[in-house]
Amino acid sequence: MHSNHLLLEEPIRMASILEPSKAGFFPAMTKIVGTLGAKSRSVEVLSACLKAGMSVARFDFSLGDTKYHQETLENLKSAIKSTKKLCSVMLDTAGPELTVLNKSEKPISLEADATITLTPDEGQEASSEVFPINFGGLSKAVKKGDTIFIGQYLFTGSETTSVWLEVDQVKGDDVVCIVKNSATLTGSLFTLHAAQIHIDLPTLSDKDKKVISTWGVQNKIDFLSLSFTRHAKDVREAREFLCKLGDLSQTLIFAKIENEEGLTHFDDILQEADGIILSRGNLGIDLPPEKVFLFQKAAVYKCNMAGKPAVVTRVVDSMTDNLRPTRAEATDVANAVLDGTDAILLGAETLRGLYPIETISTVGRICAEAEKVFNQDLYFKRTVKFVGEPMSHLESIASSAVRAAIKVKASVIICFTSSGRAARLIAKYRPTMPVLSVVIPRLKTNQLKWSFTGAFEARQSLIVRGLFPMLADPRHPAESTNASNESVLKVALDHGKASGVVKSHDRVVICQKVGDASVVKIIELEG
Repeated sequence: MHSNHLLLEEPIRMASILEPSKAGFFPAMTKIVGTLGAKSRSVEVLSACLKAGMSVARFDFSLGDTKYHQETLENLKSAIKSTKKLCSVMLDTAGPELTVLNKSEKPISLEADATITLTPDEGQEASSEVFPINFGGLSKAVKKGDTIFIGQYLFTGSETTSVWLEVDQVKGDDVVCIVKNSATLTGSLFTLHAAQIHIDLPTLSDKDKKVISTWGVQNKIDFLSLSFTRHAKDVREAREFLCKLGDLSQTLIFAKIENEEGLTHFDDILQEADGIILSRGNLGIDLPPEKVFLFQKAAVYKCNMAGKPAVVTRVVDSMTDNLRPTRAEATDVANAVLDGTDAILLGAETLRGLYPIETISTVGRICAEAEKVFNQDLYFKRTVKFVGEPMSHLESIASSAVRAAIKVKASVIICFTSSGRAARLIAKYRPTMPVLSVVIPRLKTNQLKWSFTGAFEARQSLIVRGLFPMLADPRHPAESTNASNESVLKVALDHGKASGVVKSHDRVVICQKVGDASVVKIIELEG
């Protein structure tokens, strides 16, 4: 079987597909981001989520306040302590989100072909005739024939819980629409998405800034998910804001691409951002359905070549209410892995879904199966060709380490790093074996006190495919004066043995700095 992304033996025995797979210590090389909420905030459930393979916890501030999210985070810390599984924290901003407020919380039924008025008068009660919205500029942004989508939570596309509207006319500040499908909306808040329309609101709202400067600073967030990123300057402005907040200058910014505007400026955004989240819920509304896959493949490829993590959302929506994904969803997860995705982001499935733990373990198993047939050889050659010559010093070392590891069939690559950059570059070449990133803390001072850096860098690799961090003892420098840093290497190897990644007689590739030189060496473990 010939495929660019697949590596399948010829001829493949179909019966062999059904043979059970060997379980590894790591559920999968592809990482899983879980959104925490009502169904996933107890210590018990969070511990199970971590064991199932969640390595990044996402806190969505378009729902819940800081007190609610703090309680969840404290429970997460307890779960991390009891399971000894690392997990990083992602703060997801609300951004310029348009909403309809349903104060009465009574279900609202809408009939196809009826008319409804969207008004900025938030004093009005939501009904089947009128929806009060939180934005006064909609009437200036839309025109007759434009499409507006309204639904609860994230967009499931289910026609019974979300409604499509077509703009009929603009009356002053109000927008009169024709209802295109019958639906019943429930809950206190509905999200509004105007397809392919520029909304003149800041990407980082005042509410977002307040949350980041209080909750974000207090909890030293690892990642900021910048909702509705539309331009590179959105990322620059967010970074300038973070740099004023002490420790948050180290926080990585993931640009969330949610609409046509973000897609149009994708290349510029990728240059500025530390990673990309493809928000396929909103994108699936802004783009024609037949174009979504093309954007995903092109965007993931660009992220791969830039060595920046690509995160894909909305993969197993049906598991919000069901124990198994659909066939299409299972295939979709595998295709995302074969495309080169670093992480899968679960939203409603873990936030309010009935089966958060099962969802994480199911997605992890699908990822692990897809990784086994990922054509690493082709990917490696393509990446080397894209980088071109002359390669930078670090890039050359990283690609050499991966090439050596594959040639000698190493069981693991161990990389000593202080910033995490070297380990991320190794992961960029998608080795078939795990990369153990040994982060060596560095001593820094602000003239008042001394402190060690390293915890941020270790946690931030938890979103990169194939990268597994370990924080070393700060007494061991990342740069060694002798030919090897035996003591810290022994700790790393012991960690590898304990976790089942390495065993006697395995070969291991080591990447570290020795003086001014970077060294790649191969060692064989004794029996």
